[in-house]
Amino acid sequence: MANLLFYENPVALNKVDHKDIKIKPMVNNYTFAAKTNSVILAGVEFTEAAKEYPIVFAQSGERIVPVALLGLRNEENLFVLEDGSWDAKYVPAFVRRYPFVLAETGEDGSKRVVCIDENFDGFSKSDGEPLFEDDEPTPILQQALDFLDEYQKQYMRTELFVKRLKENDLLMSLNAKIDMTDGAQFALTGLQAVDEKKLLAMSDEKALEFFRSGELAWVYCHLMSMGSMGGMVQRIGKLTGVDEPAEPEKSTTKRSRGRPKK
Repeated sequence: MANLLFYENPVALNKVDHKDIKIKPMVNNYTFAAKTNSVILAGVEFTEAAKEYPIVFAQSGERIVPVALLGLRNEENLFVLEDGSWDAKYVPAFVRRYPFVLAETGEDGSKRVVCIDENFDGFSKSDGEPLFEDDEPTPILQQALDFLDEYQKQYMRTELFVKRLKENDLLMSLNAKIDMTDGAQFALTGLQAVDEKKLLAMSDEKALEFFRSGELAWVYCHLMSMGSMGGMVQRIGKLTGVDEPAEPEKSTTKRSRGRPKK
């Protein structure tokens, strides 16, 4: 799963090439994400996201990241309706930052540059609000830049959270088999979840670290979000005309100690 997902033509933003570009407000139109079945979440989002999406952990390159499941099958987003609207109260920040994004550059990926998706339908040279005025970012662009900056800070904090989970060997493999009442079957594999038994068995010192950092709340939001899996199956049922879809059958397999497999 790549950090650029639905960005079709991301290019570095600059005041020369994009001085005449204007952007039209994106009013509940998320067709660009219609085939994205999961997006990365920052830990600070867990509280709201857990109410509507299953939150799991997945491999992204060499990293393990928390993601919100938006669909249970490839190229499926159960929250984008035919008219492009988002059918949930909370829209993940990963989606809301579009068409802007911070992209990693340099051989070691340590540098970041602000990019825009030039294929975004909301860009125009005649309609909308300009991105630059007198070589300076306009309020709408500055707002986007501030959003990207805060997103990056929260993403880095979330990386430390995942690191703490791995150091305490709290992640285990998660598999789910979904049986629909029409006979269709599919499975979710390659995902991970927090092992609550190991969490409860931690020393008081380690548990206090999670508590003091605020990350213990994130862990339990993640665990509670698993209850949203049934709602995902119901959404599939509505799309396929199956009135009473079966609940997903979940199974977990504990990981061996050590670094996650790449």
